[in-house]
Amino acid sequence: MTSARLPLFPLNTVLFPGLVMPLNVFEQRYRSLMRDLSALPEDAPRRFGVIAIRDGHEVAPSAVGLPDSVTRPDPGPTAGFGPDPAKSFYAVGCVADAATIREQEDGTFEVLATGTTRFELVSVDSSGPYLTAEVKELEEEQGEGAGALASGVVRAFRMYQKRLAGARERTLANEQDLPGEPSVLSYLVAAAAVLDTPAKQRLLQAPDTASRLADELKLLRAESAVIGKLPSLPAVDLTRGPTSPN
Repeated sequence: MTSARLPLFPLNTVLFPGLVMPLNVFEQRYRSLMRDLSALPEDAPRRFGVIAIRDGHEVAPSAVGLPDSVTRPDPGPTAGFGPDPAKSFYAVGCVADAATIREQEDGTFEVLATGTTRFELVSVDSSGPYLTAEVKELEEEQGEGAGALASGVVRAFRMYQKRLAGARERTLANEQDLPGEPSVLSYLVAAAAVLDTPAKQRLLQAPDTASRLADELKLLRAESAVIGKLPSLPAVDLTRGPTSPN
């Protein structure tokens, strides 16, 4: 495993390798992060670590009751995470590469980032304007039987999509081709399935592709069975990427 130091961007969602995540950055600590990334040379990667929050708040608590004319104090890099931020985060996150960083007239940023590789959180440093972390990048191992499991997941995911469309009383859109490479498929299905953060996090930190696919197969079959017994579901776009207001 390769060790590295990355700026940290904690979120109430999970980013997977290969998936795109739009961000609307408005907090001062993350504005500072985006300004620093923007200042890097054009050919340098603009990387930061996305980590899911286990116990804490994505947005720092605001000073309720203060008029707009009053300057609010900078809550600092650890706001919402407690004195030891590392305890508020899950152990495994995803390195994000910011392909697009656009500063708006009001000083906020619109960012389009893509997940690249997983990492294990080693330590968190709160001495700067935003959190940084020492991380160990995790290699993706295929595991035994990944190819056969991938075929099963494709079939289960198709059924899951049809059950979702039926429960929402919607027509299933034209089926898109799913990737044949098992690890890419495993991350796409993990991101697209309507699951809570702990479930998605378990898929992210699976020890290998085969284990992730096996877990997805169980989840998809179980979810499809439950959906089949429900009269309707809230309208959620299955393929929409998560958007964080930061």
